[in-house]
Amino acid sequence: MTTVIRRDAERFLRELRAHYGDVWRMPTSKYLSKPDFVVVDPKSGRKTKVSFVSLDDGEVVGVVYDELG
Repeated sequence: MTTVIRRDAERFLRELRAHYGDVWRMPTSKYLSKPDFVVVDPKSGRKTKVSFVSLDDGEVVGVVYDELG
């Protein structure tokens, strides 16, 4: 189920980049059809979908995101 987070989307992505080696903007990614997070900037109303990508063995290898405008 998607979790909605209300905070600055740019700051949220910067923090993800600090903790995960691979963070990609992939607008057409199948992983974003059911995102793990939707980050909503309370000031601008801008939304960003974020999903964690993992291999079959369950090891997290990266994060994908796309801005909804």
